[in-house]
Amino acid sequence: MLEYISFTFIFISTSILFFFLLKSRPATKNPCPGSYPVIGNIISFLRNFHRFHDWVTEMLHRTPSASVQVNSLFNISTGVCTSNPDNIQHMLTSPNVSNYIKGSRFHTVLHDLLGDGIFNADGQIWAVQRKIASHEFSTRSLKLFVSEVVDSEISENLLPFLSEAEEENRGFDLQQVLNKFAFRSICRVGFGVDPESFVRNLDFMNAFDYAVETCFSRFTSPVPLFWKLKRFLNLGSERRFKESVNTINDFARRVIESKEIESQNHQDLLARFMVWSSSMEFEGEKQRHKFLRDIVISFVLAGKDTTSTALTWFFWLVAGNPRVADLICRELSTALASPELGKRTKFGYEELKGLNYLHAALSESMRLFPPVAQNTRLVVNDDVWPDGTQVRKGWFADYSAYAVGRSEKVWGPDCREFKPERWLDCDGRYEPVDQFRYPVFHCGPRMCLGKEMAFVQMKAIAAAVMAEFEVVATDGGANSPERMMDPPYSLSLLLKMRGGLPVTVKRRMDK
Repeated sequence: MLEYISFTFIFISTSILFFFLLKSRPATKNPCPGSYPVIGNIISFLRNFHRFHDWVTEMLHRTPSASVQVNSLFNISTGVCTSNPDNIQHMLTSPNVSNYIKGSRFHTVLHDLLGDGIFNADGQIWAVQRKIASHEFSTRSLKLFVSEVVDSEISENLLPFLSEAEEENRGFDLQQVLNKFAFRSICRVGFGVDPESFVRNLDFMNAFDYAVETCFSRFTSPVPLFWKLKRFLNLGSERRFKESVNTINDFARRVIESKEIESQNHQDLLARFMVWSSSMEFEGEKQRHKFLRDIVISFVLAGKDTTSTALTWFFWLVAGNPRVADLICRELSTALASPELGKRTKFGYEELKGLNYLHAALSESMRLFPPVAQNTRLVVNDDVWPDGTQVRKGWFADYSAYAVGRSEKVWGPDCREFKPERWLDCDGRYEPVDQFRYPVFHCGPRMCLGKEMAFVQMKAIAAAVMAEFEVVATDGGANSPERMMDPPYSLSLLLKMRGGLPVTVKRRMDK
């Protein structure tokens, strides 16, 4: 009853404030499909919310400039979205990068969860974290440590689980298995801890997943005032979100305290940041702990969901494309038979780097299904993009990696097909493309520092699984053009597969 009364109050208040919020804005010549006076794009948005990324892709591809203007309900907010690589380069590189910041929109939505972590910060706060992370991610010791952790997780947890499932002919959700694997790995690489000693009954993972989903709901809310009032009144989803954040904060606190008690040196990322933090200036120990807490949560967000999401789509695509699966297995068999590998049956760091076709297949799967499908910035000052799109101060400016990957202008008429060969040169070697045609790891100064390590982890998992097992998707995988036109994704900050990926595994005949 209280929530009903609150929403009634919200609706009446919003209606009264409408005439104050509806500001006259200078007209632009930007394409704005599906927009109407006063209500903006709300009708099209609600009608297509279940297929949001494909709706955005269709609007962008119908526009010659591959850019559109978006108007919200009551013109509370206005912005632009693009899949034009020239615009993406303009936004994310000097001298314009300072004009497109995370800003208040990003900070307001995500601060409760991410604080001032590297994914949510601008200016000096971001620069300090970026400098530390850039130095540490470039060290060979960290790269080898990541490889060792991933290898042990594969040997001790992932492969035994798959073997047991195969022997029992038992189906399971591969997305969930990969998610748990990624979480265990980031706990060891990021914090040097065993997650089982900190997480009881998956409380943390459930809390984190709910918090991420709620943040996305905040981003896509037609009227942000609604979720802000729910937060203020501690109602509904915002009340549960607050409880989830408390669980997350408790996990981070215990991780930090455990590292402070230990005196020996560690190779994990948090230990490295703690060494750096000892020479930084803080206004008391509380601020230092806040800095480290934000680091912990940022690592979890970066390591827990992105690689598992990417691998889920990879296995779904490979399951529906036996030709690609066969070529990957041939490459793995050749590598395992090489004199350099000797009698070992596992791929080391150097061997993984030589798996060109597997690298191409993973790149291709992320082209079609980028873990972060769309990114956003806040415009500091008026600007004009290379394609002539007018951008105004205070607007949001989005770019859709999902739409870029499905653009015929960028990738050709076969852009919706899963073709790893497009990433290989005439000698079969992996050939990267321009970052603005492939903004999966972001671009410019904020490009993902963990890109190389992410590929090492994904290649290690894919190689280990496919060398031993055939993964059979219950739904057949991406086995038809129709499946690619209507892929089963859910809407969150990450492009997860809706309902998970139910599979069975079969041991390969030559094993």
